[in-house]
Amino acid sequence: MEPAFMSEYTLVERENLLMKAILKSLIDLGGVAERKEIRRDIYDNSPIVPEDYIDYYRISKQTGNKYKPFNWQFNFAMKYLKYAEFVTYPKRGTIELTEKGRKVDLSSFDPVEDVRKISQPIMDEESKKKKTKKVITVSALEDDTSDSVEEIWRENLKEALMVMSPAKFELFARGLINKMGIELDKTLGIQNTADGGIDGFGYITADDFRTTRVALQAKRWEGKVSSPEIDKFRGAMDKYNAEYGIFITTSKFTRSAIEASRVGTRVITLINGDDICDLVAKYEFYVNPVMTYELQEFYFEEE
Repeated sequence: MEPAFMSEYTLVERENLLMKAILKSLIDLGGVAERKEIRRDIYDNSPIVPEDYIDYYRISKQTGNKYKPFNWQFNFAMKYLKYAEFVTYPKRGTIELTEKGRKVDLSSFDPVEDVRKISQPIMDEESKKKKTKKVITVSALEDDTSDSVEEIWRENLKEALMVMSPAKFELFARGLINKMGIELDKTLGIQNTADGGIDGFGYITADDFRTTRVALQAKRWEGKVSSPEIDKFRGAMDKYNAEYGIFITTSKFTRSAIEASRVGTRVITLINGDDICDLVAKYEFYVNPVMTYELQEFYFEEE
């Protein structure tokens, strides 16, 4: 079902709202962040952009592939901000506020007057230069769309995790947190049958030799994890007197679940499917790193 956000606002209006959400996110994140961190912050916290719009998929009439309208509109909103000199790209995948961006007053920010009137002529001129399909493809990769090489292996990993048996996924989750420096308990959470609401248990020892008890919950789900699941996990933590919790899922968490994880004296760390990909890459957990090269536009320009 198409989100109400798409019928309530035109494409241009959605991009305008995304510009404001991006600037707000960058300010909240300290002025510089990776593109995926900005998308994640908007998903988790933005009052401007609803969850169901970010999650919504369409099927391309040309290719038959699934795509997210949010991702394309996010990239266009980012490009408008770049050409209007609110943001810059210090390196691939990283976005940084310029001095203009850092001084912006979001209460009076006008995407049409402040951004589009500056950026649209540049965008129009750029579109005239894209005469070949190859050039367009390179440009899409530069915008970090879902067709990038990075996204392909991440989607493959998520698909592989989804077809794992629950027992294998729990084994994977325990192995991953072990790589993160948590010493696993050899008995708690190991059984394949219900084990009091936890899928693993371990200990973190700090530099001053204080040890913290950690409980793990692993959910191989397609739907988003909601706040009642967080509450149930916190109850399981009580049973084992865990001071810290890690909830891992192949999907995502609702905003209410994120809020529930932060309340009380024991914050629960939430790890979603994207976070799993980051951690698998960081610790090279059952993956082999490879290096490749992306051709620059020079190779596709007409003489």
